[in-house]
Amino acid sequence: MYKWFLVWRYLHTKLIALFGTASVTLCVAMVLVVLSVMGGFLDTIRTRSRGLHSEIVLDGGSMQGFPYYEEFGAYVKRQLPEVVRLVTPTVYSYGVFRIPATAYTKPARVLGIRLEEYVQVNSLKEGLHYEHYYPGSTHFGKQAMPVAGFTEAGVLKLPPDLEAANAKWRAAEQDPHVLEQYDEAPYEIAQYPRVTASPGQRVYSVGFDGPRYAGAERYGIVVGADLLYERRKTDGSFERYLARGAEVALTLMPLSQSGNVTGEPPVRIPLRYVDDSRTGIFEIDSLSVYVDFAMVQQKLGMDAQPLIDGSFSKPRANQILIGLNEGVDLNAAQKAISDEWSAFLGTLGMDLTLTDQQSLSYVQVYTWEDLQKHFINAVEKEKVLMLIILGIICLVAIALVGLIFFMIVEKKTRDIGILKALGASGRGVAALFMGYAGMVGITGAILGTIVGSLFVWNINDIQEALAWINPQLRVWTPDVYSFDRIPEAVKLADAIWVASVAVVASVIGSVVPAFLAGRVWPVDALRYE
Repeated sequence: MYKWFLVWRYLHTKLIALFGTASVTLCVAMVLVVLSVMGGFLDTIRTRSRGLHSEIVLDGGSMQGFPYYEEFGAYVKRQLPEVVRLVTPTVYSYGVFRIPATAYTKPARVLGIRLEEYVQVNSLKEGLHYEHYYPGSTHFGKQAMPVAGFTEAGVLKLPPDLEAANAKWRAAEQDPHVLEQYDEAPYEIAQYPRVTASPGQRVYSVGFDGPRYAGAERYGIVVGADLLYERRKTDGSFERYLARGAEVALTLMPLSQSGNVTGEPPVRIPLRYVDDSRTGIFEIDSLSVYVDFAMVQQKLGMDAQPLIDGSFSKPRANQILIGLNEGVDLNAAQKAISDEWSAFLGTLGMDLTLTDQQSLSYVQVYTWEDLQKHFINAVEKEKVLMLIILGIICLVAIALVGLIFFMIVEKKTRDIGILKALGASGRGVAALFMGYAGMVGITGAILGTIVGSLFVWNINDIQEALAWINPQLRVWTPDVYSFDRIPEAVKLADAIWVASVAVVASVIGSVVPAFLAGRVWPVDALRYE
C-alpha cells in the first residue's frame, strides 16, 4: 500500500512531475491529431473512391474495347443471381472539351454510360448539381436549352417540367434553412460572354418571351465540376457562369478494333451542358465528362460495323460494371465472376476472329479497391510516414521522462534509504518509481486525448480564426485540395491506442532510474546528505 500512497503524494506535490506530464500530453495530442486527420483523409478517399466504380469491374485494358459485353451481362446474371444485382457497360475515350461561346478548351476523359443504370452501381447521382434541385431533370436525351422567363403575373419562372421537378425537391427537403436560402435566389441569370453568378446557385439563361426551351435539340452531357469551372473559391464553392443547357462540344478520335486510327477526321459532337458532377476527387472532377453510351459508341465506331463479307462486327465496350447484392463478400464475388468469365469465353467456341480473341484476352476482373489502390496506397504510406516521424519526435518525450526520473531518484535518495531501512525491497522501490511514471503517463494520456480531440473537433474553426488574423496562416484551402473541409473525426480505437502507447512509453522511460533506485543501499542513502 505504501507504494500507491507515495505515488499519489509525489504526483500532486512535486512540480517536476508536471514537466513529464506536459511532455506526454503534447505527444499524445500531436499524434492523435495527425492520426485522426490523416485517417479521416484515408476514410474519405476510400468512401469517395468506392463511389466512383461499381463493386466489380471488368476492364478491357485498351481503348478499343472488347465485344460480347451484352452477352456476358445476361450470362452472369443467369449464373450468379444471388451475387449479381445489376450489369451495365461503359465506353471510355479521351477527347477535347470546348465551350464555343467562351473559347474555353480542355482535354477530357470521356465516359459513355447508361445514366439510369450507372447511378445504381455508384454514387455519381449524389454529386449532380442540378439533379439535386430538379430531380429527374438530368438526362442524356436530345434536348433544347431551358430559358427562364416572366409569366403574366410578372414572376420569373422556368419551363413547367423544371418547375414541377423543383417542387418535388421542395416537398422532400426537410431543412427550412435550405429552403430559405433557395428562395432568396432560386436561380441566377447568366449572359454571355461571361458573368459570374453567386457561388452554388443554379444558373439559367433568361428571355423575354416567357419560360420556354430554345435552340436546336442536342444530346446532353454531364461535366466534371473542376473541368467546367476551373476555379474554386476558398470556401470550396465554384464560380458558376455557364447557363444550364448551354452549347458545348466534344472532339473525339475514333479507333479501329485493332487500336489503329481509322483515318477518318476527328469527330466533333455538339452537346448541351445539362449538369455538372462532383465526386470530391479532384483528379476525377477536373478531367471527366459523361455522355450517352449508345451515342458515343456510335461516334467512336465501336458499334456494329459492316465487314467485307457482308456481316457485321460485334459492338464493343471498354468496361462492364457489376453491382452486387447486399451482403455479398467483395473478394468472393470477384473470384466467382472471374470464374464465370472464363466459363463464358469457353461457350463462344471457335467462331471468334483473331482480333476478338485478342481483345477478350486482355479483359481482367477487378474490385473497386484494385482500381484505386495506387491512390489509396499513397495516402496510407503518407500516414505511416507521418506516424514514423512523430514517433521519432515522441522518443524525446521518453528520454525526457527518463531524465526527469533520474532527477527524482537523485532528489529522493534519502527517502529511498528510509524506505529500505524500514524493510522495503529493491523490487518494491523500483515498482514505486515505475508506478509513479505510469501515473504520469496515464495523466498525460488523458489530458493529451482531451486536448487532441478538442483540437480535431474544432480544427476548421481554428483554421478560420488563424486566417482571420492573417490570410497567410490558412493551411487548408478547398481550391487546392480535393475536400472542402479538414476531416474532424476522432476514432475511439485510435484514441485508446495512442493513450496506451503513451503510458507504456512513460513506464519504459522510467525503467533505468527505477532499477538504479532499487539498487540503492540504505546506509549509502542515509549517508547521502
